[in-house]
Amino acid sequence: MIPSSNKIIAAIASSMILVSCGGAPTIVSTPIGNIDTTPLKNMDLTDTQLKGWNSLDLVSDTIPGMSVNKAYNTLIKNKKGKTVIVGVIDSGVDIEHEDLDGVIWTNPKEIKGNGKDDDNNGYVDDIHGWNFLGDSEDENLEYVRIIKKLKPKYAGKTLASIPQADRKEYQMYIEAKAEFEKEYQENSAQKGQYEQILQQSKISHKAVVEAIGKENYSRQELLKIDAKNPEMQQHVAFLAQMFGFMDPDDTVPDFIKNIKEGVDHFTDQLNYNLNPEFDGRTAVGDNVDDITDVNYGNNNVMGPDPKKEGIKHGTHVAGIIAAERNNGKGMNGVAQNVKIMAVRAVPNGDEYDKDIALAIRYVVDNGAKVINTSFGKYYSTHPEWVREAITYAASKDVLIVNAAGNEGKDLDKKSVYPNDQMNNGSEIANNFITIGALNYAYGANLVADFSNYGKSNVDAFAPGVKIWATTPNNSYEYLQGTSMAAPAVAGVAALIRSYYPGLKAPQVKQILMDSGLSTKASVVIGGEQTNVGSFSGLSKSGKMVNLYNALIMADKLSK
Repeated sequence: MIPSSNKIIAAIASSMILVSCGGAPTIVSTPIGNIDTTPLKNMDLTDTQLKGWNSLDLVSDTIPGMSVNKAYNTLIKNKKGKTVIVGVIDSGVDIEHEDLDGVIWTNPKEIKGNGKDDDNNGYVDDIHGWNFLGDSEDENLEYVRIIKKLKPKYAGKTLASIPQADRKEYQMYIEAKAEFEKEYQENSAQKGQYEQILQQSKISHKAVVEAIGKENYSRQELLKIDAKNPEMQQHVAFLAQMFGFMDPDDTVPDFIKNIKEGVDHFTDQLNYNLNPEFDGRTAVGDNVDDITDVNYGNNNVMGPDPKKEGIKHGTHVAGIIAAERNNGKGMNGVAQNVKIMAVRAVPNGDEYDKDIALAIRYVVDNGAKVINTSFGKYYSTHPEWVREAITYAASKDVLIVNAAGNEGKDLDKKSVYPNDQMNNGSEIANNFITIGALNYAYGANLVADFSNYGKSNVDAFAPGVKIWATTPNNSYEYLQGTSMAAPAVAGVAALIRSYYPGLKAPQVKQILMDSGLSTKASVVIGGEQTNVGSFSGLSKSGKMVNLYNALIMADKLSK
């Protein structure tokens, strides 16, 4: 988001494709090589560039995307591939969206609307996926649930009074309680601050609009106002200060919208996520601590809200992966030849381990070869259920693409769930890849300021700042997060599996990591300007996922 004086890279030879009869394209090409040799032009992105920057190319476009357009234009062209099912385990997906309705998976073994479990998989009328949340939308964070569950047992007690067998559980309770108290105070304070900023922004913006006669204005135009009285001087000074917190491409109305969303976020945090009195699970009706209690949920993958407000996240994720390409609408997803299997298991709040474990198994059993998991939490009460599901997916040759998280943390020091790590640090399976987020500004700010990282526990990076994609009710928005970076990589993985179906999940994971682009550039880490380090040291591969290079490597490996 912040422009930088970027230096970049490039060197690439020409490429061409030779077509094998009826099969995947045989690629004769030169991978994108050393990107640290050529200076990059430093200029703002156009609206078109910004809306598709994750598909652009460092060399030809001087923007650190995944070379998706280049791959389609030179490597894929009109070649046929195998259809790949991608499971999107998320908040739900708008399967009626104009840019998604043609890529939604339909269960071929289920008869729509007959009220029967035709395929005997335990889920009645699961035509497009399953909704493990039923009519529930909001939830506590996991540490709030831990406090509620363990408070009767441990409130007022000290470690010395706790039996040895319970001390691990007691320690989790104490840590959860401390986290809750810190987060509740911070969210309360931030809500108040955002409300004050929102109120003043609206007042000052209205006054400026009346003075200059238009809604959208630059900081330069703002400062040119002839503020003849102290009140107008205050309005101009306040908004000039707010411009310092805005993205270069944003307007004051954009800023007001973002602040309003911030107020809504903190309100939800206090009303639902951090409210011990709130119970979001009763509407579901199961026992969350019993993995064998599976008779719950329904087939409404868009959730209970007719306005579809709660499924923005999942709809955005699905669009990044596979929004219909070249249909003249909205945007192009990374992957063609994809069907999206929608599984609703992530509420407004922390997901339950049980729902995630069953969702992974559901997606695997119904034929998905790639799963996207753009969610996470820092406390888990049944991590073993999810890890068993991950190993089950590995046994069925299914790749899981996971978001690293958005707190700017080093995951080698702080665990986030789900993950593929045992307590001793070893990996439980080789089908799980964790992705951090890139910014579109190459150079010091290449890594998104919010992105988690970790030399051992993050595998690679992909575009995750200001990503344009589908949102409910035939709309499109910019969202950002590692939640947007993971589906970009899931799209790349799906294309590899489409054109090279003989490659196994661990091979696809290795291709994604080994074929990416690296840089020797020093970058700001965790959004702290004083914390600077090598980009190559922030993930296991030290690379940015690149579709063009991945297809070249997949072609060579498949022979």
